[in-house]
Amino acid sequence: MSSTVIASLIAANQPVIIYFGISILIIGLVGNCLNAIVFLSLKTFRENACAFYLTIMSIVNIGQLISGLLSRILMSGFNIDYTQTSLFYCKFRTFFFQFTTSLSLACICLASIDQYFATCTRLQWQQWSNIKTTRRILIIITFILMIIQIPCLIYYKHIQPIPTEKTICGITNMSFVQFNMYFNYLFLGNVLPYSLTILFGTMAYRNTQQSSNRTVPLIRLQLDKQLTAMVLVQIVYNFFSLFPTLIAYSIGSYGNIQDPMIKASVDLAYTITLCVYYSYFASSFYIYISVSERFRRQFFYVFFKKHWNRCLQHKVFPNQLALQPQVIQLNLISRID
Repeated sequence: MSSTVIASLIAANQPVIIYFGISILIIGLVGNCLNAIVFLSLKTFRENACAFYLTIMSIVNIGQLISGLLSRILMSGFNIDYTQTSLFYCKFRTFFFQFTTSLSLACICLASIDQYFATCTRLQWQQWSNIKTTRRILIIITFILMIIQIPCLIYYKHIQPIPTEKTICGITNMSFVQFNMYFNYLFLGNVLPYSLTILFGTMAYRNTQQSSNRTVPLIRLQLDKQLTAMVLVQIVYNFFSLFPTLIAYSIGSYGNIQDPMIKASVDLAYTITLCVYYSYFASSFYIYISVSERFRRQFFYVFFKKHWNRCLQHKVFPNQLALQPQVIQLNLISRID
């Protein structure tokens, strides 16, 4: 009886990662593309520092979902693992996945910090929230994160465990294993983002509640409130989507589980929480459009008034141009007659 239950738990991993994973992947790719289009189409967002971070985060999330979730679907759902056949893919996939993950989390941290500065009553703090400073900071952070992840290109390689003799993509250097586990995953991927986003998000929210003391234009005030609400809800979802994976990963890695049924249950729980984990990188557009009525209006304006009308104009003009030669020809015929 127990062996049947264990087999069922193990078999359940595949449909979970296929159906939930593919759904999250499609939703995420579409949502992040829509985010980027809206942010890049409106001058209000293009000139705002916080919106710039959210734009970059949406673009980076596309790379994260492709390198992380798509690869996971192929490996766990369809038994297609290119990391076993290509050493370059083995190294680059891990490097790019960890780089995009850390950069995405860095963007939401920087967005929350920027909103704190933007909503401050002190003018000297408000001056830190500008698009030029934002671009410089992001370039520096991107460069630092790339350097941090370079060891992935060095230490990940093809190894063959003795019991199975099956080639896998992994690490043999135990020092880098500890570095990757404690610094990359635990600190850089969990503790630091939680601490920064919760701290500065809370202070930004407090500043918006005291907005009557600020001497800024009404349009700027509305934009700050909109972006603060969007970032705050993103921070809350960040915690509830990423933290369960940390718990399941910790139990599976350090729990020293001997019972096969418990191990199978923990593995299934980890697969489910992994899908929830990837939903964080897929959810930003749907969070923004649910939380902010102003963002909904901006979305409909961009797609149904700005870009849709432009598409209609492109469809109309070729027809008009095609009719012009016929009109000219008829005029010439009438003159000849």
